[in-house]
Amino acid sequence: MDGANRTAVTYRYERWRAFSAGVIETAGMTFLLLIAVRHFQAGAVAKALVSAGGSIGLLASPLVVWMVSRRGWPAARAAAWLCRVGTLCFLVMAAAPFLPVFVFGAVLSLASAYSAIPLLTHIYQENYPERERGRLFSRTVVIRIAMAALFSELGGRLLASDVEQFPWLLVIFAAAFGFSGFCLDRIPSTRLADDGGSHPLRALRFARDDDVFRRTLICWMLMGLANLMMLPLRVEYLANHRYGLELDVPAIALLAGVLPNLARLVMSPLWGWLFDRMNFFVLRVVLNAGFALGILAFFTSNSLPGLVAGALIFGVSNAGGDVAWSLWVTKIAPPARVAEYMAVHTFFNGIRGVAAPLLAFAAAGHVPLSWLALFCAALIVLASLMLLPEIKLDRARRRAAALVEEVSE
Repeated sequence: MDGANRTAVTYRYERWRAFSAGVIETAGMTFLLLIAVRHFQAGAVAKALVSAGGSIGLLASPLVVWMVSRRGWPAARAAAWLCRVGTLCFLVMAAAPFLPVFVFGAVLSLASAYSAIPLLTHIYQENYPERERGRLFSRTVVIRIAMAALFSELGGRLLASDVEQFPWLLVIFAAAFGFSGFCLDRIPSTRLADDGGSHPLRALRFARDDDVFRRTLICWMLMGLANLMMLPLRVEYLANHRYGLELDVPAIALLAGVLPNLARLVMSPLWGWLFDRMNFFVLRVVLNAGFALGILAFFTSNSLPGLVAGALIFGVSNAGGDVAWSLWVTKIAPPARVAEYMAVHTFFNGIRGVAAPLLAFAAAGHVPLSWLALFCAALIVLASLMLLPEIKLDRARRRAAALVEEVSE
């Protein structure tokens, strides 16, 4: 199959898969935790485990990439089998509605979905042309966001009418995983590179050996930690009487969910277009500035215009973050090592995904949220300043590569 056909087939099935991905996204973001609270009256440990399922998958991604490369499986086929794990988990959860089964199935299914991310990045790198990668990816993101919004409404109505109907919701999630696996099975992909290493975390060596990759990971850790610390505090800030706002549920939903996702939906295609054309490090600094401004506008304001502005700026920046987070390693990694580079990136995402909420709520108990917002914005600014040398170096590398190409012609 030639390159154009590979691109067309991948894009076709990725658009179809985006519908099921939107449904699956609502499981991790909303419904599994809601079922744990409303039906099972789960305790703190059970709720924490359900919430951490995605981060556990990110932490496990280097192990998944190592296993797939050692066994010589095509990336898409391996991702399809991980989806089937999710299908099986949700079917068992629906058939045996007991808390231990529910928690174990929720963790394993979400971990399976998130651990497949490096395999998907490998697929995008080999099947989408570099000059169109961001644009094609962002179009599928738009479908995923719209489907997540629609299914959040439908699933919410189902549980609102009778929470005891949650097994039917689990069956729908099982079907979504199954359809994702069906689509992935039909996407062309190659095997991952295997250098014979026996250590399951061998991919972490790239963070040591590749200077650009290591420095970018450090910057991403600072920015990501700051952003993830403030993310769960948005609802806290709007709902807790301690902060003087005490908004009602519709207003909280508007500011914490509806407005950011509308901005994300509208702006995703633009960020995909920019990803294909801009220097990545410049793009990352622009996104960082947006996240810092969004945090400051939201948490240092007690007026509706300030809250709306913060919500919209966050949504706009998050739209670009979707694209940059998923594809950035394709800009710096050797093509054969994209999955391994992405596995390292997702591994560190898993670390901060677990640590950030713990740090955030611990800090919020001792300092005003406006101070914490200033601290997190300062972390993001520091991360941006650390990227400035990379902008200059990247431009120099591009000029040198263009010169070599010109001489060779």
